[in-house]
Amino acid sequence: MQGVRRQAQALTIGIKKNFIHGNSRTTKFEPIPVWPADGTPENGSDTRSGLFFSRSRRFFVVCAPPMDAELQKLVEAGKLSSKAAETLNQLAPGTFCLHKSWGFGRVAEWNLLLNQIIIDFPGKKGHPMQLQYAADNLTIIPTEHFLARKATDLAGTKELARKDPVAVVRNILGSLDGQATPQQINEWMVGDLFTEAEWKRWWESAKRQLKASGGFSVPAKKTEPIQLRAEGTSHGDEMLDAFNQARQPKEQIAALEAIVKFHDQFEEAEKELQPVITAIENAAVRNQKMHPELAFEFLLARDELLERIPQLKTTHIGFTLGKLILEEEKRLVAILPKLSAAKEKKVLQMLPAVLQERWTSRALQLMQASHGRMVSQIPRVLSETGNRAELRAMLERSIREHSATSEMLVWLCGERDEWQELITPELLTGILSALEREQHLSPGRASKLQRLLVDDRKLVGDIFAHSDMALARDAMRRLQLTPLFDELTKRSLLARIVKVFPDLESMIMGTSEEKAAPLIVSWSSLDRRKAEFEELVKRKIPENTKEISIARSYGDLSENFEYKAAKQMQAVLMRRKTELEQALHNARGTAFETPDTSRVSIGTVVTVRDKESKKEETYTILGAWDGDPERNIISYQTAIGQALLGHKAGEVVTLNTDQGTGNFEIISIEAAPVDQAEPDQSLSEIETASV
Repeated sequence: MQGVRRQAQALTIGIKKNFIHGNSRTTKFEPIPVWPADGTPENGSDTRSGLFFSRSRRFFVVCAPPMDAELQKLVEAGKLSSKAAETLNQLAPGTFCLHKSWGFGRVAEWNLLLNQIIIDFPGKKGHPMQLQYAADNLTIIPTEHFLARKATDLAGTKELARKDPVAVVRNILGSLDGQATPQQINEWMVGDLFTEAEWKRWWESAKRQLKASGGFSVPAKKTEPIQLRAEGTSHGDEMLDAFNQARQPKEQIAALEAIVKFHDQFEEAEKELQPVITAIENAAVRNQKMHPELAFEFLLARDELLERIPQLKTTHIGFTLGKLILEEEKRLVAILPKLSAAKEKKVLQMLPAVLQERWTSRALQLMQASHGRMVSQIPRVLSETGNRAELRAMLERSIREHSATSEMLVWLCGERDEWQELITPELLTGILSALEREQHLSPGRASKLQRLLVDDRKLVGDIFAHSDMALARDAMRRLQLTPLFDELTKRSLLARIVKVFPDLESMIMGTSEEKAAPLIVSWSSLDRRKAEFEELVKRKIPENTKEISIARSYGDLSENFEYKAAKQMQAVLMRRKTELEQALHNARGTAFETPDTSRVSIGTVVTVRDKESKKEETYTILGAWDGDPERNIISYQTAIGQALLGHKAGEVVTLNTDQGTGNFEIISIEAAPVDQAEPDQSLSEIETASV
């Protein structure tokens, strides 16, 4: 028995009443007025409802309803368990219930003669269930449950949602054991209370009110549940509990980030958060050796908390982020990608002050060995600290040596308006080399760099905008030989070059035989190319052929990774063999013995003076394969070489330099040192083999 004291008021309860319809017996809900609305009843009781009431004491006692007689008979006959009968006794007609598959419903009637209970579900009106199944699978829903309130008073619930969103969400969470995700709340409200668009607007406003009320825990992630806070628990207490109960470093960091974000929720911040500072620093020390990225995260969060609450003090004197960077300098390339973008940027911004004169070389190393996100962050930091020239030199060297990573090239192409001096035909060669490396490592997968080259319709045109036709012709031959693209893609890329140089259209139309221009090279550079060709033909290609044969013996070529990799390498080797054959066929060796020094020619040393700064530069102009920019030795095919060729001492030429375009006067022209290498007669054998 359960006693409940109330003020006297109008009260109506209900009982079950049996009806006989032919051979079937049904039970329905019949309301019984206990006392009138205009007064308090006399002392007494109602045997039908099990209710005792007292006028003098102004209370009533509701006794547990007796077991239905027919249910009791089913139990005695062994057709129903006692537990099931107790559950069914509470599932009187009119009671709300929940089924795990069919959802919310309401008991319509009993039919005990047929051993059935009839349920009205939204999509299944009058659905019969066997009594035992109903007892095992239906959950009784009290009248204060959100779904019950919505079913009995939809208009009132909708009005309450409009006026008091906090009360509605509290009711929903109370109906779901104190917590629910936004998606669960959405499912209970969209359709009959709101449209999807109305819900989104309502929910944004409701979230703000929930946070302001202080009675709810509203997580940042949408997938995490909103929870009712225990009475007397503040947001600050809740965050401290989350931090103290966290057992894994990642959980501690997540709780710590919440503390930093809502630091103003602590009334006694110094007293409450000083132990957190101690715990953070201890965790950073513990994790530095095995998980240094976690140490960085702890210290970054600690520093942010110290900045926001100056009363807090560090307990590990000297344990700073700068000290951690110095200790982990060699591991930064592995650590930084594991941090979030914002934290990674903070560490990069500290490098100049911490590493001082070493910082530029370390930043360039990180850029060459890192992922795409850091590749875009480092140039920004380098430029902000006045190290653009060093960055440019590194990029130029990487492109020339074909060592630039795909991430670097993607970034450079995206920022080409800021780096126009590097957007040259050499960039296309670097892109193709990077793509060939990628295809060898991951055959059959299109990379971001490849998609950029194909999809950016202006990129190729920008690369050749300030080039000469000879370089464009060489690039077109390279594209025609590469195995990277299908024929349709190749023709599209070639057409973009032809748009800049219409005279080269015959190379893709096939209307005339394109005659390659001879290449003037030194004997020493020619020997190096021949040595590469012989290494390729005599060692690398035979080894690759053997690898293909061995891989083929493994069987099932469709699933044979070794075979696919060997075939991909074969395509790269054969393409390089064709390139070398063509280059050696066109090469014309020379020792630069008797250059024409009356004007700038191949094999001369030229000194020029900037008309504005009066600074002098010396260039040695040699063959197509002799370039060495670090020693100011340039190929006659380069932009500077082409600009100088044919001019005499005293003339003024326009050159593109690291600082931009400038006017230079030719001061002197001298003969370059003679190439000492002896002509190799085996060149004729290679030329004959390539015909």
